[in-house]
Amino acid sequence: MSRLALTRDKIYKTIARQMHGAVPCWVCGEHVLQAAATLEHIQPLSEGGNSHQENLAISHEVCNGQRHALGAVPLADDAPGQVARRSPRRA
Repeated sequence: MSRLALTRDKIYKTIARQMHGAVPCWVCGEHVLQAAATLEHIQPLSEGGNSHQENLAISHEVCNGQRHALGAVPLADDAPGQVARRSPRRA
């Protein structure tokens, strides 16, 4: 297992403990299963970010890819420094 995979698993398990099993995606806010979890750089490496634990978050692979395709993360108007999350789906 790669060092990055070990870091992802460690961060996932830490968040799962803190959130009582519910690990939210950093981009959309929906629960992420451990098998579908990817590491997201909060401040992209291309913008001077690093791979230290405080700059990493868990996200879905699809959300991570969409964020990179858009080139930016929409910021929340009411919470500076936070990501604007999609509204929760209703069944």
